[in-house]
Amino acid sequence: MSSPMEDLTVHISDAALTRLRQRLAETRWPPVIGEDDWTPGVPIGWLEEIVTYWREEFDWRAQEERINALPHFRVKVDDIPIHFVHVRGTGPDPMPLVLTHGWPWTFWDFNKVIGPLTDPAAHGGDPADAFHVVVPSLPGFTFSSPLPRPVGLAETARLWTKLMVDVLGYERFAAQGGDWGALISGHLGHIAPESVIGAHLSLANIPTVNWRELNRQDFAPDEQPLWERMQEARKHVTSHIAVHSFDPQTLAVGLSDSPAGLAAWLIERRRNWSDCGGDVERRFTRDELLTTVMLYWATNSVAGSVRFYQASRGAGWRIEPSELPFIRVPTAIAVFPGDVVFIPRALAERHADLRRWTLMPSGGHFAPAEEPERLVSDVREFFRTLR
Repeated sequence: MSSPMEDLTVHISDAALTRLRQRLAETRWPPVIGEDDWTPGVPIGWLEEIVTYWREEFDWRAQEERINALPHFRVKVDDIPIHFVHVRGTGPDPMPLVLTHGWPWTFWDFNKVIGPLTDPAAHGGDPADAFHVVVPSLPGFTFSSPLPRPVGLAETARLWTKLMVDVLGYERFAAQGGDWGALISGHLGHIAPESVIGAHLSLANIPTVNWRELNRQDFAPDEQPLWERMQEARKHVTSHIAVHSFDPQTLAVGLSDSPAGLAAWLIERRRNWSDCGGDVERRFTRDELLTTVMLYWATNSVAGSVRFYQASRGAGWRIEPSELPFIRVPTAIAVFPGDVVFIPRALAERHADLRRWTLMPSGGHFAPAEEPERLVSDVREFFRTLR
């Protein structure tokens, strides 16, 4: 069941912004022990500069205006609050498309691709490639909060089906996503093949494949750089997944109380998981980084977001080989070389109805924010074959 759909305007009160600036000014910084570099985590000196910029120069109202240029809605589906952006396409027959983000993303990570996908003609494309775009916030994230109970990946896929079919009236729709969004898009292609036209993943992973068990020899000779990148990123991914999966509430106490701590936790992952060569500001402006942090801070939703990991454990992906492929709809995978997790193409072909595999020349974990043009082109070309 769902509640009536309501319009949403993003607005943080002046009082809340004033209190935030006070909290930032009162940050108690830890001592620097040894070299102040990225080896033990976020450099304190660099983060102090970011916090000073946040307090003195960052213009949230300008970001708020940009966010509110899109139509926002909220609805409760099975008592779970769901915020989403819904932009109807301009073209002869737009295809419904749900775009699903990951962590520490927000819905706003898709802001650079919404226009080209919904109105391709206005962005140098073919109007026949238009989509009706729906961008939900994951349960517990930003405006899809607070939650009455933990919600994980498998339930989110069911909620998305109800959102697209029952709430918005799209009998069939396409799915695209990265990070958690890739796994949810794949799961949609498993549980709702009658509704899902196809799944486009910007993370080279399938829910039924355990990337931790893979070895170098599982990867083809031309895939060795992916294996090497995965080993490089493993130290950052392993610790992250462990604390989010087993101690999310403990972590959330600190992140919910300290805006500087929240910024450190979120921005470190932007740096470690993107194709930035160690310089996060080469890929993301300070305003882009802080808009993400603000969306988590202002909604006090980091607790719900980290609980998503714990709620997604044991999602029931283990199936017999005779039941493969897991993703039962046409599937495309866009492989961004700076991402953190990969599986070989041969495994993807066993576990999905793989129709397209694109090795991108650049880009990392945050594909729509890092390489929006390349992602849009790949999405258009894949779904063009399914119209």
